[in-house]
Amino acid sequence: MNKDIVLQLLLMIVIPFTFVALIIPFIKKIAIEVGAIDVPRGRHKHNKPTPKMGGLAIFLGFLFGYMLFGTHSSQMNSILIGSFIIVMTGIIDDIVELKPSVKFSGQLIAALIIAIYGGIILKDVSAFGIYLDFGIFSYPLTIFFILGCINCMNLIDGLDGLSGGISSIYFLTIGIIATIQGKHGLDFVLTFVMLGSTLGFLVHNFHPAKIFAGDSGSMFMGFIIAVVALLGFKNVTMTSLIVPLLVLAIPILDTLFAIIRRTIKGEPISNGDEFHIHHQLLHRNFSVKQTVLIIYFVDTLFAIASIVYVLKDRYLGYIIYGVLLALVIVFVINTNVIYDKKNLKKSK
Repeated sequence: MNKDIVLQLLLMIVIPFTFVALIIPFIKKIAIEVGAIDVPRGRHKHNKPTPKMGGLAIFLGFLFGYMLFGTHSSQMNSILIGSFIIVMTGIIDDIVELKPSVKFSGQLIAALIIAIYGGIILKDVSAFGIYLDFGIFSYPLTIFFILGCINCMNLIDGLDGLSGGISSIYFLTIGIIATIQGKHGLDFVLTFVMLGSTLGFLVHNFHPAKIFAGDSGSMFMGFIIAVVALLGFKNVTMTSLIVPLLVLAIPILDTLFAIIRRTIKGEPISNGDEFHIHHQLLHRNFSVKQTVLIIYFVDTLFAIASIVYVLKDRYLGYIIYGVLLALVIVFVINTNVIYDKKNLKKSK
């Protein structure tokens, strides 16, 4: 690999990492000043009021990295505008707690900007030997995909270091694939700048967290995850979106289980509860740190499977995926992820 590329890669990680790690104490002061504080209650697992708005630090690190390493384009303009809308929507929600419909509107506007102004759309997808051309459905599928990624990360952001760590694993995996494949486009820059930013945030967010990502952070990370996938994966992996999204297997499955669980109960999908995957691990007497590390480990295995599939041996990738999914299914069967077995027995 070219030495200049290696140096640029390292700088794209180290500079945003250092920048975010250094500005978070100032972001904490701003969060406290404007009242963006998460007070322990109900499902919350922390025991003292903690500042939110960590997403602002990640966003500023992203901007700083882009100014140093990015290039101007209409696509990048749409990403910057969409990111600003997402982060501002999240910041307002961190302060005053917006209605779900208002928050969704901000997400939708950002997604529309990416698809219509930026022209970053899901035209086709190819994976596991299957090719699909979406034609006129490209725009609605793109919107749905972006909104899905945003809300997956938002839903899983329930423990110290969880959303930031999963995002970092995602960006690292995609960065490894892009680097080995020799692809150095816009998605390459965004991937490593975001990796540095999320790692810098984790310095302050890993248990015990000194600051939370808040909706500003979880939504922004999900937004950029979606954009990176849409931008680069037909070129980077030749299998488009399905393989990189398997790196996010845990948040995606957790979101799917939450939708099924709340539908069975007749509850709104936006309702919170204590039946997420991380809650099930906590109920089995794992500590917060242990629970987060277990999820990191499983997510890393999915990431390794993706790298193996793309760069080495597809059939070995299939086998690893299959084993991991089987383990997840066994876990689901033996826990309350889908439904509360205790209450079900009582009702009988």
